[in-house]
Amino acid sequence: MKSFKQRLGNLHSDHRRIAQGALRVAFFLLLGKAAGAFKEMAVAYRYGVSDAVDAYQFTMVMANWLPVTIVGALSVVLIPVLVRTRYDDRGSRSRFLGELQGWLIAGGTMLAVITYIAWPWVLQWGGAGLPEPARRMSDDLMFAFAPAALLTLMTGLSAARLRAHERHINTLLDSVPAVVILIWVLLAATVDDVGPLMWGTLVGYTIQSVWLLWLAAKADGMWGRPHLSMRAHQWPDLVKAAGVMLVGQIAMSFVGPIDQYTAAGLGSNANATLGYASRLLSLLLGLGAASVGRAALPVLADIQARGDQHRARSTALKWSVLMVLAGVAVTAVGWLLAPWGVALLFERGAFTADDTLQVSQVLRWGLLQMPFYFGVLILVQLLASQNRYRIMAAIAVANFAMKAVMNYLWAPVMGTSGIMLATSIMYASSYICYVMVAWRPVPAATSISK
Repeated sequence: MKSFKQRLGNLHSDHRRIAQGALRVAFFLLLGKAAGAFKEMAVAYRYGVSDAVDAYQFTMVMANWLPVTIVGALSVVLIPVLVRTRYDDRGSRSRFLGELQGWLIAGGTMLAVITYIAWPWVLQWGGAGLPEPARRMSDDLMFAFAPAALLTLMTGLSAARLRAHERHINTLLDSVPAVVILIWVLLAATVDDVGPLMWGTLVGYTIQSVWLLWLAAKADGMWGRPHLSMRAHQWPDLVKAAGVMLVGQIAMSFVGPIDQYTAAGLGSNANATLGYASRLLSLLLGLGAASVGRAALPVLADIQARGDQHRARSTALKWSVLMVLAGVAVTAVGWLLAPWGVALLFERGAFTADDTLQVSQVLRWGLLQMPFYFGVLILVQLLASQNRYRIMAAIAVANFAMKAVMNYLWAPVMGTSGIMLATSIMYASSYICYVMVAWRPVPAATSISK
C-alpha cells in the first residue's frame, strides 16, 4: 500500500499544487473554524437565543454584505492579475499595489460613513420584523460594523496578495475577530447588552487587517505606498473585469440580506436560529470546498498564463467531480449527526434542548446544498482563470432570482427550514449551469466578453 505522501508525489505537478494548497488551507480553516465554533459556544452560553443574538446576526449580515461583496468580486478578478504581475519589474508592481491601496482606503472610508448614516433606514426597511430591543441593539452595533467596512476591504486586498503567491495564512487569520469576540464575551461581567459583541468585533477586525497587511508586504517584498491615480497598465483590464464580476457578486450578495429579511418576518428569534445553523454549516462548507477553491484559483490562473487551456479545464472538472462525491458523503453523515453536533456546540447555559431541536432541523435542510456547493466552487475558479466573467455574472443573477422565488415559496410553508431548502435548490441550479459552461472548451484567446 502506498502512503498518502507517495500518492501525492505521483500526481501531476498542477494537481499536486492544488492538493498541497488545499491541505494547508484546510488545516488553517480547521483551526480558524474551531475558534469560530468556540466563539459561537460562548455566545450561546452567555446570550442563548435572544434579542441580542438577533441584533448581532442581523447587523453582521446586513452591514457586511456590500464590503464582503466587493472583496469577493475583487478577489476573483484580482488574483489572476496579481499572478501575472509577479513577472513585472519592481517599479510596476509597486505602482499598481500603491494605487490599489489608495483607492480601497478612499472607497472604504466613504462606505463606512454611508453605512453609519444610512443604518436607521436599513433598520426601518429590513429590520421591521425585529423586536424593538433588538433594533436598538443593532443601532449600537454600528459603532463597530461601520468602520469594519474599511477594514474588510483592506483585509481582502492583503489576502488576495498572499493567495497570488499561493500562501494561505490569511485563512487562519480569518479567525482573529472570532477569537477576540470569544475573549470579550467570556470576560464580560454582564451580557445585558451587545457591548462585548461590539468591542470584540471592532478590535478583532482591526488586528486582522493590520496583521494581514504586514504579511502581504513581506510576501510581495514591498508595502506599496497608497496614492490616488490609475497609471498602472493593469487597470483597464482589471476595471472591466471587476465591473462585470461585481454585477454577479452584488446579485449573489443579496442572498444573505434576503434571508435575514425573510427570517425577520417569521417571528421573534428566527434570525438567531438561522444564524446558529448557518455558522455551523459554514464550518463544513469551509473545510471542504473552500479549501480546494482557494488553493485552485492561483494554480489555474498560472496554467492559463502558460497557455494550456485544456489542462486547466481537465484539472478543474476532475476536482469538481471529486468534490461532489465528498459533498454527498458529508451530507449523509451530517444529517445523522446534526442534533448531536448542535447539542455538543451550543446546548449549555441559556441555550436549551428545544433550541437544539430547532437549530438541528434547520441545519439538516441546509446540508442538502453540500454536494452542489462543493462541486461548483472549483468550477468558479476555472471560469475566473479564463476571464469568463460575464457568464459568471449571468449565472449569479439567475441564482439570486431562483433564491428569491424559493424563499417566497418555502419559507411560509416550512419556516426557517424553508430558507435553507431554498439555498440548497439555488446551489443545485448553479452547479448545473457551471457544468454546462465548463464542459465546453474555449478558444485560447478568451476575452472579457466571454
